[in-house]
Amino acid sequence: MSGFSKKWRQFVNSRKFARVGKNCSLKGRQLEVDGHVELGDYCKIRNNVIFRTNGGGKILLDTYSGVSYNCFLEARTIIKIGRFSGIAEFSVIRDTNHAVIGTADHWRLTPYISQPIVIGESCMIGSNCYICPGVAIGDGSIVAQHSVVTKDIGPLEIWAGNPARKVAHRVKGVSDSMKSRYEDLLNRYGLRQNRNGFQEELDAVVEVALQGVNRAAEERDRLLALFEADAPENREE
Repeated sequence: MSGFSKKWRQFVNSRKFARVGKNCSLKGRQLEVDGHVELGDYCKIRNNVIFRTNGGGKILLDTYSGVSYNCFLEARTIIKIGRFSGIAEFSVIRDTNHAVIGTADHWRLTPYISQPIVIGESCMIGSNCYICPGVAIGDGSIVAQHSVVTKDIGPLEIWAGNPARKVAHRVKGVSDSMKSRYEDLLNRYGLRQNRNGFQEELDAVVEVALQGVNRAAEERDRLLALFEADAPENREE
């Protein structure tokens, strides 16, 4: 791709968003943005990504977050993705499902159930995952490939499966054999050098996560209360 083509796609794609922070990468040939989507600084959005919002919904990506190839995000309330978090290829994040329990009627006739989704900071969502409505994913957590997340995930936890379940904590309760294996890798290769000047911010995320504070769940609960208070049946005439 020529330099002119990159600049042109960057320009065209940036105009699709409600807000684009500085130094975002938006060079995909196919990038669909339908509705209100905001990007913080230094976000990277790959090719064939679809963002879609309905009924006043919003999708918000914070600084240094990214969405990889062929992902689909849809919101009727809010989907929030925290700083330094990445969504890998072919993943789906939807804050809405049809209500199908307790009725035999056709699913198109049943009401939507919509609840905010909050993905915390420094999270990694593996390829081909599905994040369900109302889920909060804590800071520093990992979701393995091909997982369907239906429940909240705590900070620094590793979840996998369909439905996803907790399989490990990144630093607590690690078996001796597993610890030895990964310590050997760290000793051999070390950590990549952080060239972007935000190491103190990353360290602060880890510090809070190690305390077990699930800030993503707190934010999800705050947003859920706001949307419930604004529901038509709860509005004062």
